[in-house]
Amino acid sequence: MITFGIVGTGWRTEFFLRIARACSDRFNVTGLVTRDPARSADVGKRFGVPLFVSPEDLIAAGRPQFMVTSVPWTVNPGVLKHLASLDMPVLSETPPATTVEEMIELYELVEQGATIQVAEQYWAQPHHLARIRFAHSGKLGKISQAQVSAAHGYHGISLMRRYLGIGYEEAEISAVEFASQIVKGRDRTGYPDSECIVESKQLIARFQFGDRLGVFDFSGDQYFSHIRNQRLLVRGERGEIIDDKAVYLQDHTTPIPVTFQRRDTGHEGDLEGHYLKGIVAGEDWIYENPIAPGELSDDEIAIGTCLIKMAEHVDGREPVYSLQEACQDRYLDILMHEAAETGKIIRSERQPWASW
Repeated sequence: MITFGIVGTGWRTEFFLRIARACSDRFNVTGLVTRDPARSADVGKRFGVPLFVSPEDLIAAGRPQFMVTSVPWTVNPGVLKHLASLDMPVLSETPPATTVEEMIELYELVEQGATIQVAEQYWAQPHHLARIRFAHSGKLGKISQAQVSAAHGYHGISLMRRYLGIGYEEAEISAVEFASQIVKGRDRTGYPDSECIVESKQLIARFQFGDRLGVFDFSGDQYFSHIRNQRLLVRGERGEIIDDKAVYLQDHTTPIPVTFQRRDTGHEGDLEGHYLKGIVAGEDWIYENPIAPGELSDDEIAIGTCLIKMAEHVDGREPVYSLQEACQDRYLDILMHEAAETGKIIRSERQPWASW
């Protein structure tokens, strides 16, 4: 049983609560910290979770293995510092901080012994993790290029780095913004009352990491729109991945095509329940759902994976998405927007958190 508390009661907090409810044999939320218990009473009641006005009160009621912060960007650094002062391991919401100066201050906490990992979940979404594993299985040979259109800012950069196998290498960055028209789709609150045309803003950026190229391409509509989908291209010397298909060379004359296929239970009379079992690539089960049989969305499965990996890290295993990685992705995100705003080519510099 993985036990954790949460600071914050906003939109993202409910993802953690839904995961714990769907997988009650794996996760237990010991409480929520809120500055306004009356305003947050509905969340606590719906999920059966007690409310506290301070982390100290939550910890005193029953110390969890770690705390999750799910608060606004501007508040998060202060919350992380406070929890570190309580000697409490933290899984931080993204991003951990907004500026380079704040990130350096947080990294100093890690150097002093604080345990901080970040809940960057996109790499752990089943379809992405399956393709990341395939990309680095050796079948594609050395990876030279990744074009990712799946998530905004640091999320998309995190995916791009993982597909490329990039750590803290320096980059040359150029970027451009493009505006077009689109029929407004749904957002967090639902569909609009009637059809209307709105502006869609797209950001396209190029990251040159020496002999490897990353291309970031995203517009915010992609999260909810039915007519703006994710896109992916990963190229290696022996093959490539395009969306849910791949091809690689068995030898220099024999291409092997592969399709990434989801395996869900509950279809056509299957009485096992309804959940994602895994993803098959050719003959290989390249991904198996670590929190099956919870009935959850892919994004919730990914966040649940972050919770599992955080518990393992607290138990002494290696971090999976450390504060250092999160700082690097946010740093490149800052430079990408600077390149788009100025029209200049920006070169990244090695930061204090870079471990190699």
